[in-house]
Amino acid sequence: MATVTSTWQVSDAAEKIGTVIRTDKDTLLSGEKAGEIRAIMEARGVIVFPQINLSDEEQIAFTHTLGTFAHEEGEGGKEGKDAVYPVTMDESINPIASYLKGAFFWHIDGTMSEKPILASIMSARALAKEGGETDFCNTYAAYDDLPEEEKRAIDPLNVVHAMWRAQLYWRPEPSIGELESWMARGSNTLPLVWKHRSGRKSLVLGATALQVEGLGTMESEKMLVRLRDWATQPQFCYRHTWSLGDMVIWDNTGTMHRALPYDHKSGRLMMRTKLEGEEAFA
Repeated sequence: MATVTSTWQVSDAAEKIGTVIRTDKDTLLSGEKAGEIRAIMEARGVIVFPQINLSDEEQIAFTHTLGTFAHEEGEGGKEGKDAVYPVTMDESINPIASYLKGAFFWHIDGTMSEKPILASIMSARALAKEGGETDFCNTYAAYDDLPEEEKRAIDPLNVVHAMWRAQLYWRPEPSIGELESWMARGSNTLPLVWKHRSGRKSLVLGATALQVEGLGTMESEKMLVRLRDWATQPQFCYRHTWSLGDMVIWDNTGTMHRALPYDHKSGRLMMRTKLEGEEAFA
């Protein structure tokens, strides 16, 4: 009788963020490592599975091993059915591709929600010849390394977030119709420092951050930009250069991310699934 062995090799991608796990499909899909994967994701923010080459169906199955599959409006299957979501600038594949242009700037997914998604899982199906890497930063580590005096100063602050603010990064002169459409999504007031139920704290920043409550416009903007600069220093960041078949999962509650520029006609295609949120901003 043949003996089946599984591969499970774990190494750090960078000092304060990211883990690389070399394994096989059977090990991932069995769910036997799900608890360990979740623990590594919370501790390290990002996990890379190099050239694991999961199919759409396998990625959906893997997502289910880790938690509750997220069915977000406008992203995927109908009537609550599981589906992967195409992340591409090709409008023949994704009719709302222009909305994704905000992804080229540092952000956290779900700042317009009370309870953001726990994690995203993304697989590379087609690559651009140049560019298209994904940057991640660890917002837990960035908070931890702040001077204690600054932690005390920012811990009680709240920030108004708005989707339209992020859209202005890529389209700074929209028509009034476009602006009103974006603004119809409303705004959401969140803590600048997320006090997680685990006891850990992370910074809540990114392109949707509009205004620190209680501060003037200039003072607010300076604080948000200064903290973003702090959180995206090299020691807190990992840049993933994609290979075909790579799958990356990241903790949306403790990282920011952004895509790097590439030719939008290159055919670059990522397939994404998400885990439903388990903890509200607090």
